[in-house]
Parts: sequence; C-alpha cells; structure tokens
Amino acid sequence: MKTILRMLTATLLLFPMLGLPLSQGFAASAHSNKNKSNARLEKIAADLKSWSHKSPNSYVTVVLQLPKGPSADLLTYIQSVGGKVKRSYRHIGAITIRIPAWAAESLAGREDVSHVTYDRITAATGHLETTTGTDQVRGSLPSGAGTLDGTGIGIAILDSGIDINHNAFLDSNGNSRVLASVDFTGEGRTDDPYGHGTHVASTAAGTAGIGNGAFTGIASNANIINVRVLNAQGQGSASDTIAGIDWAIANKDVYNIKVMNLSLGSIAVDSYATDPLCLAVRRAVDAGIVVIAAAGNNGKDSNNNKIYGMIHSPGDEPSAITVGAVNTFQTVARNDDGITTYSSRGPTRGHYTDDQGVVHYDNLIKPDLVAPGNKIVEAEAPGNVLLGENPALHSSGTSAANGEMTMSGTSVSSPVVAGTVALLLQSNPSLTPNLVKAVLEYTAQPLAGFNNLEQGAGELNVEGAVRLAQLVRQDLQGLSVGAPLLTGAAPTESSTIGGQSFQWSGGLIQRWNFIYGSNLITQYQGIYGTSGDGILLGDGVLLGDGILLGDGILLGDGILLGDGVLLGDGTTMADGTLFVNGLLLGDGILLGDGILLGDGVLLGDGVLLGDGILLGDSVLLADSVILGDSSNKKHKH
Repeated sequence: MKTILRMLTATLLLFPMLGLPLSQGFAASAHSNKNKSNARLEKIAADLKSWSHKSPNSYVTVVLQLPKGPSADLLTYIQSVGGKVKRSYRHIGAITIRIPAWAAESLAGREDVSHVTYDRITAATGHLETTTGTDQVRGSLPSGAGTLDGTGIGIAILDSGIDINHNAFLDSNGNSRVLASVDFTGEGRTDDPYGHGTHVASTAAGTAGIGNGAFTGIASNANIINVRVLNAQGQGSASDTIAGIDWAIANKDVYNIKVMNLSLGSIAVDSYATDPLCLAVRRAVDAGIVVIAAAGNNGKDSNNNKIYGMIHSPGDEPSAITVGAVNTFQTVARNDDGITTYSSRGPTRGHYTDDQGVVHYDNLIKPDLVAPGNKIVEAEAPGNVLLGENPALHSSGTSAANGEMTMSGTSVSSPVVAGTVALLLQSNPSLTPNLVKAVLEYTAQPLAGFNNLEQGAGELNVEGAVRLAQLVRQDLQGLSVGAPLLTGAAPTESSTIGGQSFQWSGGLIQRWNFIYGSNLITQYQGIYGTSGDGILLGDGVLLGDGILLGDGILLGDGILLGDGVLLGDGTTMADGTLFVNGLLLGDGILLGDGILLGDGVLLGDGVLLGDGILLGDSVLLADSVILGDSSNKKHKH
C-alpha cells in the first residue's frame, strides 16, 4: 500500500507542476472522461476548419482519408464544388484534392470521408563507425557469410534527391548502389540541388571508399532507393511524402525495401490517429517496412530555453522509430555525449477535438532513442543550395565525386539509425518492425542528466543491438506468448565502446511509461508480432486477445509502470519552459488528456489498472509487478 500511495502522491504533484489547482485538475479529468465516453472525433483538422471560416472562397489542397476507395458520388461532388483530384494512392486510403475552403466542412460531414486535413508543408530538419560501435560488429557474421554492412537490404531515402554519381554510393565493383530514383515534387529531376538527401543517404549507407574510410556510413553496402519528395529549396508537402511512401510500399518487393528514412517533417497538429502522413507511415510499417523519422530541431526557443512538446509529424507516429540528436563532441568515447540543445523533446502534442469541443492531446513519449547528429561529415552534392548559403559546410574533397560536407540535426541522426536497422535485418531477417524497435530501445545507453522526453530509451548502441538481434530465434511465426525468444543464454546487458563500458537501458517505451525486465528479451511477447495484425509496440495494446501490455502477464520481473518517465534523471519537466506555440504544455490537460495515466489507468476512479485492482486493495499486481517502486528500477536515467 505504501508503494501505491507513493505513486498516487507523485501523480497528484503533477497538477501544480502544470499550473493547475488540484481541484481543477480533478474536475478537468472527470469532465473530459465524461465527454470522451460519448463524444465522437471531429472529422476536420482544427487549422483547416479555422481557415474555411476565415477565407471560405480561397482554394486549399487537402488530404481526404477514406474508409474505402473514392466513390463515384464523392468524385462527382468534388467536381461540383469546383474541386479536382490531384493525387490518389494505391496502398493508402486517401486522395489529395484541391477545393474551395468552404467545402472542407461539407466533405467532413460525408459518410464516405473519414477525415479532412490540410496538405501541410514538410521540410528537411537539418567518426560514426567507432562512436556507435559499428566497427566492432563488421565481422560478426558467420564465416563465409560476408561482412555486416547491410548487403542486400534496401533503404528508401525520402528526401531532396541523391547525387547518384558520388563515389559514396558505389559498391566494391564500381557499380551504383542506388537501384531506383523517382520524383514526386513535380520538378522532373531526381538529383539533389538542395544537398540534404545526398548527405542523409551517405550517413545511412555511404561506402568506405571516401576519405580513407573516415566518413563511412553505417550500412556501407546496403542498396539505396532514391525517393525525391523535397524540392530544390528543401520543401515539399504531406501529399508528396505520402505519394513517396505509397510508391515504396508498392515496390518494396522489387527492391527489397526493408527500411525507410524520413529526415523531414512538419509541426504536428493532428493526432497521429488522424494525421494522414502518420497513417501513411503506419501503412508502411504494416507492410513490413521499418520506418525511421527525425524528431525535429525545435528543442529550444530563441533565448535558448528548453522547449518540450515539439516532436514533428510523422515522428509523433507510434509505429515510427523517432530519433533525436546526440552531440558526441567528435570523440569516440561516449562518456561526454549529451542531447543537443536543438533536438526536439516530447511528449507528442498532436491532438483532436471531439464533437463537444473538448481537445485531446496524444502526449506519447518520444523520441524513441537518440543517435549522433552534430557536425557529421558525409557526402556533398555538388553546387547544392545548403553549401551556397554556407560555404563553411564544405569539409573535404576536390571533385564532385568525392566532396564531403558537415551537417547537424535530427535529420542526420535519423539515417544513423536507419543504417543500423539494415545491419540488424542482415543479421536476422526474421525481425519484425516491432522487434527491431524493441532491440534498439532495450540495448540503448541511458545518458545521465537527460530525461526520457529528451532521450527516449537512450543513445543508439550498434554493438549491443546487433549482438542481441543475432540471438533472437528466426522461427517467430506462430510462436505463443511466453515461448523462449533467444537461441541461447541471455546476453550480458552491457557494452564497451571507445573504452567506456555502460549498462543497457534494459527496457522499452510504452506510450506514457518505461517498462523494464529481462523477460522482454528472453520470452516472446505478443507485441513483437507484425503490426499488420493490429499489434504495435508503441501503442502498448495486444489486440489479438485483448490483453494490455501492462497486465503483468509476462512482463513481471521488476517492471516499472509510471516511475521515472518524466523524472528520468531526478529532474522534472519544470526545469524547461513548457511552451508549445505559446501555450503551456498542461493547458488544462494532464498526460493522457488528464484521463489516463496508462492504458486503463484512471486517475479519479480509484482504479489503478483495468483488471480489478482498486486503490485501497491490499493486492498488488501479479508476478510481483509493483507500481512506482524505485527499489526495482534497474538504472537511473
């Protein structure tokens, strides 16, 4: 009981932290809970609705999400209001149309339309082998199986194009590893005048033949698929990116596309449940593609104060692996590594408004992990815009084929993880997207002095991730929950990189919590299935049999739910300014809309979990799972 009361006390303290009187916080929770049970999702994005009232006769480009394909009646209606279809998608239930703004609400009222959203602008978000531990695993494949370098794995780079003539993209025989190039910007070109995509692609998969190996990418022999969705100024639209994702899904088997990198994004407005770009990412993950997304570069304001809640879309999508940026200070050792000041912090702030006018925020923990992203030297597209604006970015090279430039941002850290995923899948092709995410998070290095909303599970650890991935059995299909997950003994949960040894995080992010326990890697969990079956690690719900992740059925050896999520290093969110577009993070809403502290965890009803355990019961959870007991916590973050 003391444990439960401590947790409840910690929960209550969140209200004054967010600037709410305690009584107001409970009232808001009860009010929101009542509305949530009866209210329905409003089918038009808030910014689009506002614009339709402000400027009804202006024309806007919107994405219509459809429960089925576009009906003849819908197409006739679009034409009747003076609109036209700009783009349709084969594998994503949506179309992009151009209409007068006043028609947006009428479209949202139709039964054959699920949601109407602005076609928002997207933009690029601005010594790897040794500091990530990649060099330590190059020779880890069985004898005769080659080098661990991503061979055979296709990485789709959705960006500003790629200079395919750069030496960074040649294989050992001098042939290009860029297997395909397509353009969705309308500019009719697939090269990289902006300069962003070439650098990103080489970070993920640049060859060792440049700079005497000093600038080798993570998966240095992986195949690259160039999907151009950002124009010559580094900008695009949600519909361009959705089209690129749709194409990648359609061609995944042709080019063995197993990984997709999105070093781009826009400010998250809609909930991930309705954001068309997030939903397109979910379709890609459902199709078996591991999607990596940049967190964004909005971690501070103009006065260098910390800002929380600025994770970009589609980085706020739970199925994506969202990556923040680490500053390595150009040293191999990791004991000086820290989160860059600009790296966007969670929680996610996409939201929806129900038909009673109540706003509900997603508030998920993001990023999922962090990786090197500051002053990274990789391939330079000749004469690119970024270089023209800042010639000092040029690092080395005297020809167009071997030029190198320096870039920083979560755009750079994202492809570091994308390349790592290619290594994991070369090591063990049976890994599902959910298992890939679990392996990366479980083996990450927690960085002291940074909380989970800044670093997720911690810094990328390629050595540990590959070692764990190679132990996972390859006959996962049809495994029952609780079956042995590994082919041998559990690995030592520590790594040594650059002469520094560190413990793994030993846990996973689950919506609003961080869960711990060796059962996560020694026994098969239902959440490790394919997301196409309705199972998603980030959602924390096993839909196959209705079991919540937090039920304590298997995850029972010292797992913490709700402990240290916001206070991972002993600090609180009050250490940073909690502003999102000028609004306080709380703005009347606690994490989980002031309603849930976890799946089925109600604040005001005296119920800790939806499995019959009431506040005041002397019963704790099965398998000795204890809520909020720091004595079970493996590592402080």
